[in-house]
Amino acid sequence: MKFILKILKDFPAYLWSGWGAVASILLFIACWDVGNQVYGDLVLPSPLETFKTLSLMLQDDAVWREINITLYRASLGFVLSLLLGTVLGLIAGFFATASMMSRPIVTILVGMPPIAWIVLAMIWFGMGDETVIFTVVVAAFPIIFVGALQGTRTLDGDLKEMADSFDLPWHMKFLDVYFPHIFSYVFPAWVSGLGMAWKIVVMAELLATSDGIGASLAVARSQLDTPTALALVVIMIGSLMFIEYIILEPIKREVELWRD
Repeated sequence: MKFILKILKDFPAYLWSGWGAVASILLFIACWDVGNQVYGDLVLPSPLETFKTLSLMLQDDAVWREINITLYRASLGFVLSLLLGTVLGLIAGFFATASMMSRPIVTILVGMPPIAWIVLAMIWFGMGDETVIFTVVVAAFPIIFVGALQGTRTLDGDLKEMADSFDLPWHMKFLDVYFPHIFSYVFPAWVSGLGMAWKIVVMAELLATSDGIGASLAVARSQLDTPTALALVVIMIGSLMFIEYIILEPIKREVELWRD
């Protein structure tokens, strides 16, 4: 509870420190407008036209249904990868044999392109939710697994000896000695996994489903409706930035204070 109250107390200062980020976004929009003037509306609609299209889309209940479908798939896939990656990463970190055995598996998962997983999932599961969720899990899992593994493997040996010398119960060892260090590695991995999940879910929907933001993006592409395509991209990026920088980043800063 104290941790949450501290985050809320520091939140206004965190927002105030974001002027540099806001300036970079405005610079990006200015470059976007220059690109519109150079290439024209068909290739790159202006920011004003895109945001007008976005405003009209957000008044449509059907668009919100597509957003909710994508959020459901991304959230479920991310939660599954979070649970599997964290638990298995902690186990591999505490046992050297499991750590050595997991390395080639993680290398395979990291090295295999997501598009290949999507193709295989379409063969295995068909065109539906299972394909999208499976692809999100296999794409985000290794990121979270490696974070949990590194957090466990880098535990200070002196802390372990101290905990053993006081003969602490296992739950006190984990919560009071191991958890703060491990969490400082696992939480950034969760943030990275969330970003990966959000990108992969849209790509999988574009190729394997008839609903969701990705499917809407495929329709806009087939109709050469560039303003709608860009408006959908803005929805995707805006949602991810809100989750990462407004919700997760303040927590991440508090968690990583010990690094300073």
